[in-house]
Amino acid sequence: MRIQVNVTRQMLMLTDSTGRIRMQTQISTARKGVGEAYGSERTPRGRHIIRAKIGVGVPLNGVFIGRRFSGEIYSPALRALHPQRDWILTRILWLSGCEIGRNRLGTVDTMRRYIYIHGCPDDDAMGVPGSRGCVKMRNDEIVRLFDLVDAGSPVDILAED
Repeated sequence: MRIQVNVTRQMLMLTDSTGRIRMQTQISTARKGVGEAYGSERTPRGRHIIRAKIGVGVPLNGVFIGRRFSGEIYSPALRALHPQRDWILTRILWLSGCEIGRNRLGTVDTMRRYIYIHGCPDDDAMGVPGSRGCVKMRNDEIVRLFDLVDAGSPVDILAED
């Protein structure tokens, strides 16, 4: 399986080894655009792999803090209590760059930047940039994607300039 993230179209597509589309959905990438620098809050481009899959068995809308399930279940009331949180819900696919100097090692390391494909609140807009660098998806769709891919699966993040 291979994931392609198209930042320009705000779409994620999963294809199998024959090139058949297994899943296609709207996503939300960084509100600040694309870029690889540490602290930029931008979505990194290029070839990546899924380094880790986190969240097996976590309930839908389960809240992650520091890649650990907090025991909380997201709700609008919880959001009102914590308005500054970057809501990471349900599942995490932690990405690692494969291109040294572009998205791996030094000040451009995707994994050290904690860039994920992850679930988000259902009232967050899809199809428009809105994240702090990650690729956000609907919770039911991240569960489906999570179940279809393995650690090590390739992820290409493309942006047409």
